[in-house]
Amino acid sequence: MLRTFCLGKIHRATVTDANLDYIGSITIDETLVDAAGFFAGQMVKINNLRNGMPWETYIVKGEEGLGEVCLNGPPAHHFKKGDLVIILGYGMVDYEEDTEPTVVFVDNQNQIIEIKRGTHW
Repeated sequence: MLRTFCLGKIHRATVTDANLDYIGSITIDETLVDAAGFFAGQMVKINNLRNGMPWETYIVKGEEGLGEVCLNGPPAHHFKKGDLVIILGYGMVDYEEDTEPTVVFVDNQNQIIEIKRGTHW
């Protein structure tokens, strides 16, 4: 049996841009994508800490090391530069698979300050 779990999280990232005219998705610095165990094209849920808005879309990898977190297309109406967000990556896993999420903590420039595994810190 497959179950859906949160497999990775980028905690309190800062939105660096919101581009209404882009086709859609969220662009995330490749360093953060890889650290969280995410993949290009993977569906993620983004929760805006400023206004509570949740949004689901897919990942586009941004340039490594720049700290980019850009909401593209329609979510640009709800996510603005400077907003803090939590990005959750879900996955379907078999009953026997490890389901401890990787949590990436970042500073206000979206640079990694700590990576933890599990749900109890």
